[in-house]
Amino acid sequence: MQTLGKEYYLQCSLAQKICWALVTLALFLVPLLSSKMVMASDKNEQDTTKVYTRIISLYSAHTENLVSMGADDQLVGISPSDNYPEHILNKKRYSYREDPERFIAARPDLVLVRPMIERSYPALMDKLREAGIAVVSLQPTSVEEIFPYWRELGRLSGRRNQAEAMIKQFSTRLSTIQERVAKIPEAERPGVYFESIHRKMKTFAPSSIALFALQQAGGRNVATDAMQVRNTNIAAYSKERILAHAQEIDVFVAQQGRMNPITVQDIKNETGFQAIKAVRQGNIVLIDEHLVSRPTMRLIEGITELHRRLYPQKIAEHRGGQ
Repeated sequence: MQTLGKEYYLQCSLAQKICWALVTLALFLVPLLSSKMVMASDKNEQDTTKVYTRIISLYSAHTENLVSMGADDQLVGISPSDNYPEHILNKKRYSYREDPERFIAARPDLVLVRPMIERSYPALMDKLREAGIAVVSLQPTSVEEIFPYWRELGRLSGRRNQAEAMIKQFSTRLSTIQERVAKIPEAERPGVYFESIHRKMKTFAPSSIALFALQQAGGRNVATDAMQVRNTNIAAYSKERILAHAQEIDVFVAQQGRMNPITVQDIKNETGFQAIKAVRQGNIVLIDEHLVSRPTMRLIEGITELHRRLYPQKIAEHRGGQ
């Protein structure tokens, strides 16, 4: 997948490398298959050449990516949770909990959802399809699905070239960070615990976008034994297991946002957490969840920010040498 997984691959176990090889083969096959291969489902027979011009997006990542591709004017509706970018926030809001007739009255030709919505609200999906509206469910759940996901959005919106430009820009910027990280010996890279949900003591799944961001930024994940929760980016852990790595954790990173409304003080005050080296030394990093958990162009901003926070001295030396 161009440079997206280069450094990530080098840090994988043998089993993970075998999985990566299979993923690579799958990516070569993607263009040969229908859109259903790309984290998608559409029970309608879809015209793969059709360009949709009146789109309602019910997932914030879809909205943000379409805007990045220049499809602002094709969006006739967004979800209640959309909060970026600012200039499209005055568009009409639609919720999957609403009457299907409100959607139909807007005359969309495409409604974009994600699998959770399709599973939870099948009656809405059926009503929209019966009205002749295409419904497509998309959500990448691993790193290797991001570029195909962007390409699928580009196909649906007639923005294929813009999707390829996004991929090129992302890859170029990632390569710059990878070159810096490659110069840092593995033994000198900080051990990191990456928290996803503080109140449940959960981290991220090994294949998650967030852990990819951490590894690309030059961090070593200490919770390599975390087990994925169902088919999500989240992994179950526990306080006991976190504390078992207390002296290995050089930096304690936590995503911050609606999913994990946490503060530095919350982490410092957590019973037992003063045993963690990073907490004792004040090496606690909070990062906007949208920058590390959402499959958009802002992921590169998250990787850049993590790299800056993990290696403040090296960044200062780099800037000083320019």
